[in-house]
Amino acid sequence: MSDFEIAPSLLAADFGYLMRDIKAVEGKTNYLHLDVMDGHFVDNLSIGVPVVESIRKYTDMFFDVHLMLTNPEKFVKPFADAGADMLTFHIECTNDPERLITLIRSKGLKAGISIHPDTPIEKVIPFVDKVDLVLVMTVVPGFGGSSYLDVSDSRIKAVRKALDEKGSKAFLSVDGGINKKTIKEAYDSGARYFVAGTAVFGNEDPGQAVEDLRACVTM
Repeated sequence: MSDFEIAPSLLAADFGYLMRDIKAVEGKTNYLHLDVMDGHFVDNLSIGVPVVESIRKYTDMFFDVHLMLTNPEKFVKPFADAGADMLTFHIECTNDPERLITLIRSKGLKAGISIHPDTPIEKVIPFVDKVDLVLVMTVVPGFGGSSYLDVSDSRIKAVRKALDEKGSKAFLSVDGGINKKTIKEAYDSGARYFVAGTAVFGNEDPGQAVEDLRACVTM
């Protein structure tokens, strides 16, 4: 990864033309964010193992698979076999985060940990130096197109402080409501990995949208 990265969220793509939309951002970024929802932890259903396995055949992009599942342990091997490169689980969905991190890494994958906006940020702090990515949700997860929550900046700053104090090399990621305005706000708060759905795939030219978001950080 460079100083910062943008990961388009496939949840906002046209599911009738997934590979068209993926190819539109391929080359503009190496990362693709894949939301997996079970209808329990979040009030929505999305893609599963077959979709990840299918699109894996046609792109070498880094698959950042976000498990919004109540039982993530059961899906580590299936998603690893399907072609995931990183699995990010929610702190709220496991009783043993360290064991889950070890399980993910045993499959040769990078491990990420995420936290819901309603969960005190202190819950994730003990694990920020044990993972490759820490994802601070900046909306209530479940549906695309939601607005960036006002409390997000202070939560991002708290995780940034913990990462720096622990000397962790994990990327600090944000997901939800990321657009040309909020990406700079989140960057200034310490985030370095930005999941963007509607801001990318809601644009007529998704590839250009990635470049426009990148420019907002570097301007």
